[in-house]
Amino acid sequence: MQISFLDVTAADAPRLAHIVLAPGQEAFVTLPVDRLSQLGAKEDGHAVVAGDRIVGFFVIDRDFAASHPFARPGEIGLRALAIDAAQQGRGIGRAVFEALPAMLALRYPGVAGAVLSVNQRNPRARDLYLRNGWQDGGELYHGGRSGPQHVLRLPLG
Repeated sequence: MQISFLDVTAADAPRLAHIVLAPGQEAFVTLPVDRLSQLGAKEDGHAVVAGDRIVGFFVIDRDFAASHPFARPGEIGLRALAIDAAQQGRGIGRAVFEALPAMLALRYPGVAGAVLSVNQRNPRARDLYLRNGWQDGGELYHGGRSGPQHVLRLPLG
C-alpha cells in the first residue's frame, strides 16, 4: 500500500471531517477533526493519504517533554494517530509505520527519536508499533485519560 503525508492545519478540518473511529477507539484517541482544532503552537498536524483520499491523521508534538514527564530531551511525540474506521484492516497502519521514520527524519532533522504512549487496553495498536521498530523499555505512563499506557520509543538518530 502506497501512502503519503500531508501537512494540515485547523483550516483543513473540513477535509478530515469524514474520518471516524471504530467502535471502542474513542477511549484511546480523539476524532481527528476535533484534535486538529486543538493544535498547539509546537504541534504539527499530518494527514495520511492513500491514493487521492485522506484516510488518517496524527500529530507530531515538538515539545512533548514539556507536558509528558517520560519524554526525553530531543524526542518528538507522536500523538492522536487515527485511521478511518472504513479503511482499517487494509494495511494502512503498517504502511504509515513503514514510511514514518523517513518522513520524521526528513521533516524533523536532528531529532534523536520519537516517543508515544499506547494504552494497555489497546494491545493491537501496541503490537503494530512493536512490529514496526518501536521499542518498549517497560515504562508505564499513568497520566492518560483511559488508564495506564506503555511508553514506546523509535530511535531516529
